[in-house]
Amino acid sequence: MSERQAVLKWYERFELWLSRHWLALFNTFVGVVVLLPYLAPVFMRLGLTGIADRIYFLYVILGHQLPQRSIFLFGPQLMYSLPEITAIAQSADPLVLKQFIGSAEIGWKVAYSDRLMAWYGGFWIASLVYAVIRRRVRPLPFWGLILFSLPMFIDGTTHTISDVLINNQFGTGFRDTNLWLAQLSNNALPLWFVAGDAVGSFNSIMRWISGALFGIGLAWFLLPYAEGTFGYRRIELENKKGHSHG
Repeated sequence: MSERQAVLKWYERFELWLSRHWLALFNTFVGVVVLLPYLAPVFMRLGLTGIADRIYFLYVILGHQLPQRSIFLFGPQLMYSLPEITAIAQSADPLVLKQFIGSAEIGWKVAYSDRLMAWYGGFWIASLVYAVIRRRVRPLPFWGLILFSLPMFIDGTTHTISDVLINNQFGTGFRDTNLWLAQLSNNALPLWFVAGDAVGSFNSIMRWISGALFGIGLAWFLLPYAEGTFGYRRIELENKKGHSHG
């Protein structure tokens, strides 16, 4: 018996290449998804409104884009309160507010909310870190993913209920006023921290933390399994290529 190198079929060669480079391709793709919303205000600033509008439209699929829960670039403030937004937009209708992207005076909105910035950004950063240390990482168990998801589930669900329960007074729900937090702290916390969505407020901090935790947990849960699948196929194809018997 003699050994000769097998000739892999074209799709097997592609599979072998993909199994070796899948993570770099994945991180590149996720990086584009994460960074593209930041380009919308850049394009608005440059006067390329057609491209910016397409980005805003595309990311409506992924999130609500409410301006009071979004970051603005090229303006005097990173975030604006709902009263400030409604004064400019001349409407408190959530459907109208979602379409409000800003202006040259106040800056232009990033094409997704602060929670999604934390979620997708956390996932991408965790994936980049995983690329460096993946040989030492074990998959996060499912119960661990549940724990990482719980803060976002609680925070997101209560925000949704708060927004849905009110009728024509958007922005006055229990997660907007957070009277429960004021009472719980015996009114020791400042009003700017308790109510609203400003940077550094309770709502803002909870959205950033819960989004980042979910993104990190999801990457930790999914990527080691994907690495195992691609790694198994890579070994299988390498063995077929190098150890064919004739």
